[in-house]
Amino acid sequence: MSCTYSHPTIVLAVFALSAAMLAAGDARAELGGTMPAQQAGDAAQQRLLPGSTVRVRSTVDAGGTTINEYATGDGLIFACAWQGPTMPDLTQLLGPYARRYQAQAAAQLDTTGALHASRVDQPDVVVETGGQMRSYVGRAWLPAAVPPDVSLTSLR
Repeated sequence: MSCTYSHPTIVLAVFALSAAMLAAGDARAELGGTMPAQQAGDAAQQRLLPGSTVRVRSTVDAGGTTINEYATGDGLIFACAWQGPTMPDLTQLLGPYARRYQAQAAAQLDTTGALHASRVDQPDVVVETGGQMRSYVGRAWLPAAVPPDVSLTSLR
């Protein structure tokens, strides 16, 4: 028995649901958001940061860049770090902090002319980026949310 749906609304609804399900499998939370719990079949790997209760969720984006998200025991994402051949989507990673970061980084570029690195240091967020073609690194963190037993050097 075969069934054919020709009604455009049904076809669009099925397409939208499929796209949402595919996106959810590789969804990343944003800085200051909540890390999703590990689920069976999740492509992301979660582990504990040695010597702490901090969860680290590692994913690889479409450009091949590894992204690590760091969360407290209650799930608050207080930091993220990346390394790889392409720059990750910082708007997605930084969430509500993205616009201020972009504005400050652009202002630094205007004054220093440094194309390959920037550090935006604000009271509530710090973002460091650097690299060159095919080799990008960076990290961002919320200073007030970093657990006392976590060293910034471990955020990579």
